[in-house]
Formats: sequence, structure tokens, C-alpha cells
Amino acid sequence: MEEPAPIHTATLWAALAAGVLSMLLLGEGMAVNLLVVAVPATLAAYFAGRRAGRRPRPWALVWGVGGLALLLVPALRAAAWPSFLAVITALAAGSLALHGGRTWPAVLLSPIGVFTSVVTGPVWAWQGLRERVGGDQGRRLGPLLRALVVAAVLLFVFGALFAGADAAFADLLGVLVPDVSVSDGPWRVLLLMVGLFGTLAAARTAAAPAHWDRIQVPAGRARGRVEWALPLIGLVALFAVFNAVQLAVLFGGYDAVLEQTGQTYAEYARQGFWQLLMATLLTLLVIVVALRWAPRTRSSDRTLVRGVLGTLCALALVVVASAVRRMDMYVEAYGLTRLRISVLAVELWLGLVIVLIMAAGVWGARWLPRAVAAGAVAGVLVFGFVSPDGLIAERNVQRYEDTGRFDLEYAQGLSADAVPALDRLEEPLRSCALREIKADMDEANLPWYATSWGDAEARRILDERPLSEGASALECGESEADSLYP
Repeated sequence: MEEPAPIHTATLWAALAAGVLSMLLLGEGMAVNLLVVAVPATLAAYFAGRRAGRRPRPWALVWGVGGLALLLVPALRAAAWPSFLAVITALAAGSLALHGGRTWPAVLLSPIGVFTSVVTGPVWAWQGLRERVGGDQGRRLGPLLRALVVAAVLLFVFGALFAGADAAFADLLGVLVPDVSVSDGPWRVLLLMVGLFGTLAAARTAAAPAHWDRIQVPAGRARGRVEWALPLIGLVALFAVFNAVQLAVLFGGYDAVLEQTGQTYAEYARQGFWQLLMATLLTLLVIVVALRWAPRTRSSDRTLVRGVLGTLCALALVVVASAVRRMDMYVEAYGLTRLRISVLAVELWLGLVIVLIMAAGVWGARWLPRAVAAGAVAGVLVFGFVSPDGLIAERNVQRYEDTGRFDLEYAQGLSADAVPALDRLEEPLRSCALREIKADMDEANLPWYATSWGDAEARRILDERPLSEGASALECGESEADSLYP
């Protein structure tokens, strides 16, 4: 890794702002506060890159905008699990924006470069700070720091006095200013360090990124045609037979298959999906291995590789479609859960990867690593925006309206994102389904900067239509409820 240029003064201030905002805003949860902290962190990396002579390239802008867009998911959705996935993916996209790169090592290893900068970043900042304190900038920096300290003390003292003198002002101050107590001190200091050191790590990476593109992955030794083609042709034939059976079932109906196998509708769907998901994963592995060891020296070899692997990819897409249909059948029988919607999303993304591999076989694979990564970012973004908990509640409420079956216990474990759909239930089942969700929201009592749009919308609905206080367990319909897990 090359040595970075001296740290920019604007980078130091931006990193300090990110650390202070992390300390003040990130203690209660994830929502719009993540975006607030991300703004100075992004500016710090931008200033560091400009100081080092780097200019944002198109793909770097794609990763940066994608990462910031992913941070909108916690601001919009109350459910923690898609928000956590979005934040992790945003960090990965941010590391790609800082490093650049277009090869598989660059795409897969870029987060490592940011982690190593967690140590070197603060050292780099400390060196730059010492240089400024000892020179002309230090004489200008000292009065500014003293002015900031005096301003903070004055605002704290007079703010406390005015809050004690007027209850309305105290309420306004309580809404706008984070509630920081002495007992929270260690936790707040930790958040300050995370925000400060994390921002400095990003800035250090932007100033001197690791060049993962320079890693040379040795090509596999080409095998003879028979050695690699015969197994793949046999696999293609197996896929063709399986897909023919699937098409026959599709056009002939499931009743004959179920009568012949002795399985129920749900058993047939559940048994097939997981095997087909595994088949999709193994197909991708087979394609990767074949591309590494298949001969490519002659034009006829390249044509054969494209023909065999292209056919395998096309047949694999039919397997993906069959797996998606199996899951749809299973959901029709037993309802939608977080696990089912998650694995369905993974299956659809794997189908996208197969399509990208097919396109790479036609137009070249130079862009494939970044396209696969962009597909993952887009997939996580869509997954968060569509509100998984809301979809689960919507689908299960529709199932209740059609069949009268509803898993009350599972609905009570959903997040506030499910409130708009659950609000359609008839009383007293509506109140029973929403009571646990409302209790969790009341217990959390999050400040404005840690409250998502999903939480705010749920509170609005519950304020407009308060829950019934007299619903008993029997009135809730628990005797008629079924489980989403057969």
C-alpha cells in the first residue's frame, strides 16, 4: 500500500463531526441518523481523495450513491433485519467506492483494505494534526478550538437554565437534543471512537487505496475436451430431462403427480424448493470450475465452451423458475415468513447471476465482477424498500381473508412495518395481532432521529384507531389459528 498525501484540514474537521454525531445520535437505534453521520464521513473521504489527486470515476459514483441509498432502508423501515443487511451491504459498497477496481479480487477483498486502515488512519491523522499545531495553522487553530469549547459550555449552561424555567422549551429541547446521561458515558465514548476512527479509516483508504487489481490469479491448466466436456454434457442431459418433467407437470397439472407420489400439495412444494436452491448454487460452482479449466486456445474450443455452458445456464434458469414456483405453492399452503421471503430473494438473485454469466459469454467477462456486485447492491436495496415484514403481513392477511387461517403468534413478532396490513384485520383479532407490536414501540420510545418512517406510520395508524382493551385470548381467534411452520 502506498503512502498517502498529508491529511487535509477539511478531512480532520469532517472526521471529528462524524465522531461527535455518532456519539450523539447512534445510541438509540438506526434510522435517519445513519445518513446524518454518513454525510461528514463521505465528505472526509472526498477531501482526502482530492488531496491525493484522485477524482471520482463513474463506477466509484455508482458504489457511493448505492451505499448512501442503502442507508435509506433503516430510515424507511422499522424491521431490524433488512436494515442490518442494508447497512452491511452499504459498507461493502463504500469500500468499493474507496478502492475502485474491476476484478474479482478487487470486488471481494476491498473491505479488507478499509479494516486495515482502522489502525493506519488515526496515525495518519495524528501526524497531520501535529504538523498543524506546530505551524502557522496551529496559531489559528488554537483560538478556534477555544471558541468552540466556550460556545459549548455557554449553550449547555443557558440551555439547562431555560429548560428549568419553561416546560414547553424543555419539551422542545428534549425532542431536538439527544438525552445523554452519565451512565451512558462509556457507550457514548465508544460510539465517538467508532465514528471518528471509521471515518479516518475511510479517508485514509481514499487517499491511498490498496490496489487489489494488481493481484494476478493464475489461470487453471486447460484440460482436454473429453475430460471437461463429457461430464458437463451429461449434466446438461440430466437438466434437460428434469426440466422436461417440470414442463409436463406444469401443463398436465399437479393433481396427477400428487396422486402418483402420495404427497400433499404443501409437501411436494416444500420438498422441492430446498433441493432446487442447492442445485442452483452447485450449478454456479460447476460453471466457475469449468471456466477455469476448460480449453480456450482455439476458436473451436471457445465455441464449445460457450455452447455447453450457455445451454447449462439456460436450463439452470428453468430450475430457478421451478424453485420459485415451488416456494409460491408452499406460501399458498402455509403463508409467508421471513425465512421464506429471504431464500426466495436469494434464489431470484442467483437467477440474475446466471443471466449475467450468459451475457458475459457473449460480450466478454471484463465487467462481470462489478455487475454481480451491483446486482447484489440493487437486490438488497429493493428488498429493503419493498418492506419484507409488510409483505409478510399483507400476504398472511390475504390468506386469512381467503381461508380463515391465521398464525397470530407469528404476526405478533413482526415489526411496525406490518401494522398497515394487520390493521385490515377484523376486531378483536386486529387488536390481538397489534398489541405486542405496540408494546414494543412504546417500550422503545425512540427519539426522532432514531425513528423510521415505518414506526411513524404505525404510530399514526394506532393513534387514529386505538386498540381494543377487552379482547381475550379466545376472542382473538387463537383456537382457529394455525402455524406457518407445518
